[in-house]
Amino acid sequence: MARAPASEQRPESWHAALHRLQRDGLPHALATQVTSAGSTPREPGARMVITADAVHDTLGGGTFEWQTIEAARKHLAGSDGKAEPGMYLEAFSLGGRSGQCCGGFVNVLLEVFPGSGTTLAIFGAGHVGQELVRLAAPLPWRVLWHDSREDAFPDWASDQPRLECHHAPDTQAAVDALPPGVHALVLTHDHAEDRALVDALLRRGDAASLGLIGSRSKWASFKGRLRDGGHDDAALARVRCPIGDSGGDKTPYAIALSALAELLPMIDTPERSDQRGLDPAELRQHFS
Repeated sequence: MARAPASEQRPESWHAALHRLQRDGLPHALATQVTSAGSTPREPGARMVITADAVHDTLGGGTFEWQTIEAARKHLAGSDGKAEPGMYLEAFSLGGRSGQCCGGFVNVLLEVFPGSGTTLAIFGAGHVGQELVRLAAPLPWRVLWHDSREDAFPDWASDQPRLECHHAPDTQAAVDALPPGVHALVLTHDHAEDRALVDALLRRGDAASLGLIGSRSKWASFKGRLRDGGHDDAALARVRCPIGDSGGDKTPYAIALSALAELLPMIDTPERSDQRGLDPAELRQHFS
């Protein structure tokens, strides 16, 4: 059955968008109308989902809705380009702040979700790569999976959340497309491709960590070639090789499990403060 043109497709509801964005680990905000007094476009319980470039569903339109979107995107952008997670309560007088003729009053709760805070780039869809991707599935990480070969990715990969598969025959282009602060693991089917990827990742210089599969003799050979290519000892020291030190167990599962265990202490996890959710003083101000 032919798919309807984009112009004829039904807009995505807030709950469908929320499910998709949560599943894919992408930044978004959920806006919920929590109070209503007087004449208002919608009633409490109305919701919409807001991202940096899209809006799903509506709180009724008009200036009030535009101001809600603007407030949500301000929190999504943050002061340093990173989303400000948390809950924020916005108050709107539809005859005052919003300049609408309804004359009512609403409070909107903004819940800001920053998306996956960690991105893992895996180069290689062989046996170890597949086990890495399977093991990473329950973790709240965004996984970018690359392979230079066509049809290298298994069918089950299309159903895994927060996973993007990239056919990447151009090594440099694949590295250039990575976000800053990525954790990269290099384990392709070809040693020359491994070396080219490590070279490109070191030249880029902003990976949070860089791991290479292989033996110590492989890394000794790589180091000589990379040093000749202009990388100094400080840069080379950033490469972990071998990854996945699983003792005597050389099965793909054991290597992948060990490689992920090595990564866990390197992942930045925000500290949880004692105060979470809405500030009680702010709530008293709004509802007193």
